[in-house]
Amino acid sequence: MTTTNDLALEMSEIKQTHVDEDRARHPVTENPKNESVRRQSRAAWMFLAIPLLFFAVFVIIPLLLAVGTSFTDYSIVSAPHWIGLANFRAVLSDSFFWVAMRNTVYYTAVYVPLGLVVSFGTALLLNRRTWSAKVFRTLFYIPVVSSSVATATIWVWVLNKDKGMLNMVLGWFHINGPNWLNDSQWAMFAIILMSIWAGFGVNMIIFLGGLQSVPVDLREAAKLDGANWWQIVWNVVIPSIRPTMFLVTMQLIIGSFQVFDQAYLLTGGGPGNATITIVYYIYNSGFGSLKMGYASALSFVLFAIILVFSLINMHFTDKEES
Repeated sequence: MTTTNDLALEMSEIKQTHVDEDRARHPVTENPKNESVRRQSRAAWMFLAIPLLFFAVFVIIPLLLAVGTSFTDYSIVSAPHWIGLANFRAVLSDSFFWVAMRNTVYYTAVYVPLGLVVSFGTALLLNRRTWSAKVFRTLFYIPVVSSSVATATIWVWVLNKDKGMLNMVLGWFHINGPNWLNDSQWAMFAIILMSIWAGFGVNMIIFLGGLQSVPVDLREAAKLDGANWWQIVWNVVIPSIRPTMFLVTMQLIIGSFQVFDQAYLLTGGGPGNATITIVYYIYNSGFGSLKMGYASALSFVLFAIILVFSLINMHFTDKEES
């Protein structure tokens, strides 16, 4: 006798058989659009794989190692031992660190305003659509792409006390030029001169981009109101490129705290410790004294300083955009 359960089971089997036959006659094919998306995704990851690998090997892993090293007494020649925050406490009581900080702050205080004036002034002069302006833009940008060694070699000659070009020019005005690289009062200023010459081309290009975005109508209206060239620059141009001015200022400040090549190549931190900067002191601590743990701690102190200025830059940039 057939029960209700048996009938239900037979009906289920018949239904499943029909479903299987229907699938056999009409196989399900994948959406070509989904397959194309997956193929493009795989290709994208293949292109990203190598850059991500390099980023991990040369940035992420060294950064993590530096974090760990800063809490040890690692010195290359001996195994590292965990010492906690001892390196960071030593930084705060290190007189040489504060000398390097003072020199770096002095460099920043002089270099930033001079760099702004030179790069902005040059951009104003070259903001013209003439062939000569294009030539000078190229000439002023060449030092930016020149090697630090070549630049330092030129400036060692320029700053030479007896045969240098700078003292020769000063001699025309009956000024006895100093021994730039061996006088503790002038050595840092000599480095600043080299830094301005070597780097103002980048900021000049940035300022040129900002100047070319200033509406011509504003300048023409100022001229009609009787404004002279300086009044147009001060009251029209500078307010119009305020975000660009702020961007260049922050870049100069951050770059000033990272100065190394100039001090290393021109003066070696001397005379005395007159030109030793924070980055130079980090280099000397790590590769001169072989105190890698202490050098790592110094690096993170510098990182904290630069991070503050970077956050300020991001805050005001977002504020200007909004």
